[in-house]
Amino acid sequence: MATIADRAVLITGSNRGIGRALVAEALRRGAGRVYAAARQPLPADDPRVTPLTLDVTSPEQIRAAAEQVGSLDVLVNNAGIARYDDLGDSEVLQEHFAVNVLGVLGVTQAFLPQLTRSGGAVVNNVSILAFAPLPLIASYSASKAAAFSVTQSLRSSLGTQGVSVHAVLTGTVDTDMTRGFDIPKASPESVAVGIFDGLEKDEEDIFPDEEAAVIADSWRNGTAKAYERERSGLARAARAAA
Repeated sequence: MATIADRAVLITGSNRGIGRALVAEALRRGAGRVYAAARQPLPADDPRVTPLTLDVTSPEQIRAAAEQVGSLDVLVNNAGIARYDDLGDSEVLQEHFAVNVLGVLGVTQAFLPQLTRSGGAVVNNVSILAFAPLPLIASYSASKAAAFSVTQSLRSSLGTQGVSVHAVLTGTVDTDMTRGFDIPKASPESVAVGIFDGLEKDEEDIFPDEEAAVIADSWRNGTAKAYERERSGLARAARAAA
């Protein structure tokens, strides 16, 4: 995708943090339409922005949102939750998976007809905690590891339909989740720039900030990534032969 200028972009979790920054960055880059989706969407001053009420755990709201969107070029699955826990509460774990994993899958499936028609892109905001979990937020880390695996599977399956799938591996970002910690953090605005830069360069795995960039080369050129490409190629060949 050379540019998102004049494209239609949908961003979940758009009312704060990275999501809000992504809306602003999409507009700055000349997007023709931005669907700003959230459980409680913000009012829009720019006529190119269409607020959408969307709880990614609600099949009814997902269907209703999909019916409101006639065409779509880019879906950014950014909505997520993060609660501090020690992995001992199964309800907390289920809550994280409902939003961070099943929500991503449900929204992607609902908007797949539009994305297939446009030959569009799915962008899933994951985390480098998918590689290196943080026990302080164990359920979040586990859900992000699962979300990364789901993203890899979607990449393999949707590629045959002309839809590209991208994983965003963020480091520590200055959001509500990290506000109480005196540690280096990237700004949501700089991360939004990095995400769209990576998308426009057609990077499968996008490392949009300095902390994440430390592992970018070793991941892209490593054995695990090579193995993913090999297995994905085998899966596509099997589907083509079926």
